[in-house]
Order: sequence, then structure tokens, then C-alpha cells
Amino acid sequence: MDPWQGVPVETAQLQALVEEAMKRSAIVWLSYPGGGWPRGVWHVWHDAAAYVVSGGPEQLLPGIEQVERVVVIARAKDSRARLVTWVAAAEVLMPGTEDWQVAADALRAERLNATQGDTLTDVWAEQATITRLTPTGEVTEYPGAYPTDAQAAPPVESAATTVGRLPWVAHRRARRGPAL
Repeated sequence: MDPWQGVPVETAQLQALVEEAMKRSAIVWLSYPGGGWPRGVWHVWHDAAAYVVSGGPEQLLPGIEQVERVVVIARAKDSRARLVTWVAAAEVLMPGTEDWQVAADALRAERLNATQGDTLTDVWAEQATITRLTPTGEVTEYPGAYPTDAQAAPPVESAATTVGRLPWVAHRRARRGPAL
């Protein structure tokens, strides 16, 4: 079912923007209830839907299996700035089905640095989840309709910090004054 069929011209232009942004960028940000902050993930755009693989040896998307709607933020390939934000219906594909196999083949073809090679889809079937994100037709942000606030968020708490002096780096210009 095409969610864009019979829609006004403005909406058809937004559809074209969503499809073009998704085809050109391998990275999108997903936001959904229970998922925390928007998470950057790699995806494949195939047959008018985005497919993501998560869990097991792949990217972590906790709780994606339980959600029905996901907000997808796509960037412009050249400037890497936010281009369009759209809402997707999320559907977990079951291993062994024809839809799952089509998605797995499309994802495997685009998977960079896969260490499992030909057994990658077997690993996904056992340990990972493939989710199809189909546009609902709802586009919330696009050129000319961006939010006016900064949308800055505080950094996520992490144990990954540098405590004490920073390491010495070759070719760094010496500072004047007391050492930190």
C-alpha cells in the first residue's frame, strides 16, 4: 500500500524529499518511546521503506521490537544538516519469511566491514532483529518548517571521560603559562 497515493501536491513533494534523503544517506536518527535519545543507525532504503538491523553483533536499538511508530530524522548528504523528519510505522520482520529474506539481502549488500561474510544472515536470523520502517505520510520537519529552538540536549552520562592530564600529542603547539 502506497501511503502517498492521492495526496495533495505539497505532500507529494514531501514524499519525494523523504525518499531522496533516505536514498542518499546511509545514516539516520531514530527516536521512539523507550529508546532514549535519538540514536544514529545505518539503514537501507528499499521498496519505499527503510530497513534497520539491530541486536546481536549489530547496532543497539533497545525496545524497537515493541514500538509501532518511530520518528526518523534524515540528513542532507552534502551538508550533513537535518533535512527532513518523518514518522514511520515500525514492523519487525520474522526470520524465514519472504519479507525478511528480501530485507536481509538488501541489508547484507550494504553492510560495511561485515566479519561473518556469507553467514551474516544466519547470524541475524539467530541473534538480531530486522525492522521495516514504512512512511505513514506524516512529515514533521522539512525545509521551511524547522523548529525555531536549538534542540540542544545535554550530553549523555558516560564513564568515558579523561581524568587528569591529557596525553602528549606529537606536533602540538606548546602552551604558554602553567601546565594543566
